[in-house]
Amino acid sequence: MAKQSGLGDNFYLSGYDLSGDIGSVTVSGGPAPIEVTGIDKSAYERIGGLRTGTMGWQAFFNPGTDRAHPQLSTLPTADVICTYFRGTTLGNPAAAMVAKQINYDGNRADSGEFTFQVEAQCNAFGVEWGRSLTAGVRTDTAATDGTSIDTATAASFGAQAYLQAMAFTGTDVTVKIQDSADNSTFADVAGLSFTQLTAGNTAERLALANTATIRRYVRAVTATTAGFTSLAFAVVIVKNEIEGVVF
Repeated sequence: MAKQSGLGDNFYLSGYDLSGDIGSVTVSGGPAPIEVTGIDKSAYERIGGLRTGTMGWQAFFNPGTDRAHPQLSTLPTADVICTYFRGTTLGNPAAAMVAKQINYDGNRADSGEFTFQVEAQCNAFGVEWGRSLTAGVRTDTAATDGTSIDTATAASFGAQAYLQAMAFTGTDVTVKIQDSADNSTFADVAGLSFTQLTAGNTAERLALANTATIRRYVRAVTATTAGFTSLAFAVVIVKNEIEGVVF
């Protein structure tokens, strides 16, 4: 794959698409280093500690309904779910995390620009990089089998999945992850069915045990029991490549 710019990226926060109100995004994370330097060393020694992660972004002032200011200015004490999409092509890299929003710092520049710096720090799970199972925000108007992505091989180290549900009209809908060995016959992945939705503006993270097998091809599907007419949503799958820690 060739080098890419960051043009056309998306950013979602707890069921709201804030992409149009965000000027820049930073994503960082990994194991926090623990210093273990012995007195016989002439340079620092470090080992990996607790997983961590942050996302920071610059937001433009937009007080419109469902836009940046109404969502960020409340400074919620509950967890938020942040999702960054590197472009809106199916299967592109995407980062997501469960976090606490810790600030909403405004700055009115002498040029007249009014922006806010916001940071969210991970809570319990760290920042996770995976791949998008929707091409940006996908809108289904009936139960739909999404297009699959090829993850190259099966793996037996579990997975995590993130859902951002922006808008919903109807009675109910369930977003599920399915996998396949041949890209023809798909089945639901046990444990990767999100909570049934009856409204939008919500988000959720799911995780499997790190011994669960995820087959080569993966897709996001929608199902319903009583019907719906529209769901706008985005999904990320994090397929673990090595055995890790269960969260």
